[in-house]
Amino acid sequence: MRGDIPLRRSLRARLLGLSALVSLCSIAATAWLVASLTAVAIGREHGQVLADDARIYDTLVGYAATHTDWDGAGQTVHALARQTGRRITLTDQDRRVLADSGDGTRRAAGSLPTTASATVDPLAVDSALAPRRDGARSDGIDPRAVGPFRLPGKEKAELDAVADRVAACVRSTGRLSGVEITRQPNGRPEVEFDGQALETGDRCASSGLHRLTPTESKALTQLGRLVNDCLTGRHAPRIQLAADLAWAPSTRRGAPDSRAVTTCLTTARREQLAPYVASPVLLFATAPDQKIATFFDLSGANRTRISGAAVAVLLVTVTVTFVAGTRMVRPLRALTGAAQRMAEGDQNARVEVSGGDEFGRLAAAFNLMASRRQQLEEMRRALVSDVAHELRGPLGNVRGWLEAVEDGVVPADESVVSSLLEEAMLLQHIIDDLRDLAAADAGALRLHPEDVDAAALLAQVARAHRAGAAAAGVDLRVRAGQVPALYADPVRLRQAVGNLVSNAVRHTPAGGTVTLSAEVEGDEAVFAVEDTGSGIGAEELPKVFDRFWRADKSRSRQSGGSGLGLSIVRKLAEAHGGTANATSVPGAGSVFSLRLPAGPRGAGGRDG
Repeated sequence: MRGDIPLRRSLRARLLGLSALVSLCSIAATAWLVASLTAVAIGREHGQVLADDARIYDTLVGYAATHTDWDGAGQTVHALARQTGRRITLTDQDRRVLADSGDGTRRAAGSLPTTASATVDPLAVDSALAPRRDGARSDGIDPRAVGPFRLPGKEKAELDAVADRVAACVRSTGRLSGVEITRQPNGRPEVEFDGQALETGDRCASSGLHRLTPTESKALTQLGRLVNDCLTGRHAPRIQLAADLAWAPSTRRGAPDSRAVTTCLTTARREQLAPYVASPVLLFATAPDQKIATFFDLSGANRTRISGAAVAVLLVTVTVTFVAGTRMVRPLRALTGAAQRMAEGDQNARVEVSGGDEFGRLAAAFNLMASRRQQLEEMRRALVSDVAHELRGPLGNVRGWLEAVEDGVVPADESVVSSLLEEAMLLQHIIDDLRDLAAADAGALRLHPEDVDAAALLAQVARAHRAGAAAAGVDLRVRAGQVPALYADPVRLRQAVGNLVSNAVRHTPAGGTVTLSAEVEGDEAVFAVEDTGSGIGAEELPKVFDRFWRADKSRSRQSGGSGLGLSIVRKLAEAHGGTANATSVPGAGSVFSLRLPAGPRGAGGRDG
């Protein structure tokens, strides 16, 4: 008892320290949460502003890429203002207002911010604001700016007809879903399947869909001339442009300078597209001052409330922890004492269970563990005793015969050797059975399943035991009803059924009958061995599958057997995912059955 006082004090001290630490952490977390609310709100507001800026910029760049001036931009500017809640103003480089989403009045140039939000130029796009688009190049030119490459209505209609034929061909091959006709910025259609362009080798692909139109050829020729004029001015070799703006040397004399080609290609594209796009403008996107919303601000009153709440939390935490710690000491002390007694060898150590809380469930689990440990210890002792008893008989017989031969009492003739061999085989049989049981207990019993013909298996078992049954005067019969098909290990299954037959023959008097049968019940294959023996009493029936159990209390070996056969039967059945059962009527006989999952491998049987 004295040793429990320091333990109780130590536990209480730890709990109080833990509660204080938890309280301090709670206070710090609360203060951090309150202080960070404003930062979170500001961060969200900033992120929304950036998203709105990018949306406004991208929309206006797209407008500039597809129009030659800003005369009709007012409608687009007002629509963006309604969607984003921002005031949008466009001016030329001299800050003359071109479009303004204000309330019916245009801003004066002097009222604009000192620095513009961005410069809208489709030929020099700001990569930090514009989203990455398919087909975009690294030269800063918006891919929607196509200029002289834009297809006229006639060429677009011809290509649309070709695209419709290609799409119909793809659908006719069974690819009904995922076929889509997309359109490039210049109006050229493309046929895609599952988001990817058709491969060149696809039988539905058409070269006419990818051949340059006269408009495109003319624009590409013009662009190539501009690039080569630039290269000539730089004293660099000329090149030849492809439809995708890839380039190759036009002659074999001298390799072109890649840097010079890239520079000239960008310059030439801007020169070619300049007449077709709107001129650069300044963008001013502003919003009225908005108060950032938080749950509450950090005013003096709110700071006082936070401090009061923190003190209250600290007091409540300390009080609750003290009470809970006091209540936890008693059951923990009882569990500690019981565990120490069990460690010292007291197999009857138990804890009183009080209540259904966590400590009550812990005490119940401890008692269950102690009970099972005691049962396992008793089973271990019984197993050692049974094994010693089983091995003592055959070893005693072998020793007796050998001593008799050594003393000259009996001659070492064929009958003595036969008796010794019989006892050695019995010892080997016991050892093999123990090995199988040990493998089953360890989960190391390996099965090699295959499709099994139940009728053929019963016939094999009957042939193997017919001679022994005839010698005992027992009629061995096979009754085949609806023969089941199953997926199992045939060797282990014959071993299990054979053990049941051997057991039935041993306990059936002369003139009796042992019947083997197999049938299907639901989704199970049932193998049954029925005898007309003496039967087993109701109080003994639950023990028939226990190790070394015998109905003969004298444990005589006159009827043979190691006492392990039925235990092995149960383990083999469980390894196949089935069960072993026994029913009996004293004086009328017994029925031992195996229930295994039915069906061959292809029909959902076990696959090992």
